[in-house]
Amino acid sequence: MYDRILVPTDGSAEGEHALEYAIELARTHDAAIRAVYVVNAASYGGLPMETAWDGISDALREEGETAVRRVRELAPEDVPVETIVLEGSPSRVIVDEAAPEQCDLVVMGTHGRGGIDRLLLGSVTERVVRQCPVPVLTVRLDADEQESSATEAQATVE
Repeated sequence: MYDRILVPTDGSAEGEHALEYAIELARTHDAAIRAVYVVNAASYGGLPMETAWDGISDALREEGETAVRRVRELAPEDVPVETIVLEGSPSRVIVDEAAPEQCDLVVMGTHGRGGIDRLLLGSVTERVVRQCPVPVLTVRLDADEQESSATEAQATVE
């Protein structure tokens, strides 16, 4: 059913929860994982002109490399993992990476924000769900629900 599963990562511990789902799905379907970290250059546009963009860009790319390296560390040997660090608008890059010829499914986390928080902060996950040409599995990343959700995921996958 699935051959390649796209997993956007931000390097957070909460994001690893979505990765757990993706790993279980990959094992069940004998699929590969493609982990992507997106450096959102636009969010740093308001920095003073004297700020060295090269230094910031290098730091953000290094953060991305650390995040995708963590995906490789967490994935078992029987799950192939491909990683990439890209720049751009996170939702647009994720949608582009999930083109049907590349991936069959996107697994990504959502913080479950609502109301004014969602309005002010926006939601990369929501934009991906609306625009993505392939199915998107969203995994709630609330810390207090992680343990019970992980158990549910394992039961569901089996």
